Amino acid sequence: MGLRKFFLVSFFCILSVSVSAQNWEIGGFAGASGYMGDLNPVNPFNIRDFAYGGFVKHNFDANWSLKLNAQHGKIFGADALLDDEQYRRRNLNFFSPITEIGFQLEFNFFEYIASVSKKRYTPYLFTGVGGVLFNPQTKYNGETYELYAYGTEGQDVAKPYKRYALSVPYGVGVKYNITGAWSLVGEIGYRTAYSDHLDDVSGYYPDKSKLYNATAVALSDRTGEYTGVYTGAPGTQRGDLRKHDTYMFTGLSLTFTFISQKCPVVQ
Repeated sequence: MGLRKFFLVSFFCILSVSVSAQNWEIGGFAGASGYMGDLNPVNPFNIRDFAYGGFVKHNFDANWSLKLNAQHGKIFGADALLDDEQYRRRNLNFFSPITEIGFQLEFNFFEYIASVSKKRYTPYLFTGVGGVLFNPQTKYNGETYELYAYGTEGQDVAKPYKRYALSVPYGVGVKYNITGAWSLVGEIGYRTAYSDHLDDVSGYYPDKSKLYNATAVALSDRTGEYTGVYTGAPGTQRGDLRKHDTYMFTGLSLTFTFISQKCPVVQ
């Protein structure tokens, strides 16, 4: 199933549930996004750019809920910012918009429904499945280049890697009932993307003679950009060889819960 079809099916599946059901919730998210991968291999808190989103959620009971979630942000990585001299010599960098939509299953540690439960707060866990859109780019000589189009690791430019992927979110948060049906939610969540190309870096340096133009050669090996000495020999390691990149969202959500008048108070 293509990602666009997945988005549409996800949207209409959640709306197909009876709108008369109790405990629907809507909310908006504002926070930051980040990335871990070949250009940030060790720092799980590399969170740099503004992110935003929204969701609709159905609370099955006071512990379990299912959320249809959409978020957008930006991810970024640069060897020049790393402490390891080996990475700094590699001299790669990228940035990419990132858009996610998917389902998340939440579990509240305490029984919690805003304005219904006596407990005004709860920590929670979540996981799920979704899809992510990305488009790694870089600046070179003052121009912006979309890296997928240049086959920087020897990919066939007529069949570039896909700029969408399955993603698996997981994370933790805290919900607090600020007043009535309104809740404030703080959350940090990581996503394993089933792609190693969020940053356009994955495997090995290609044979430069087989790249299709001079720009592709320049974007593939940037080790000598300032020194004139290029060390990206064909077949040597360019990426960290891990199969999946990771991205994350963290921030605050303001939510409103629609409560049926028949909904009993949760102890």
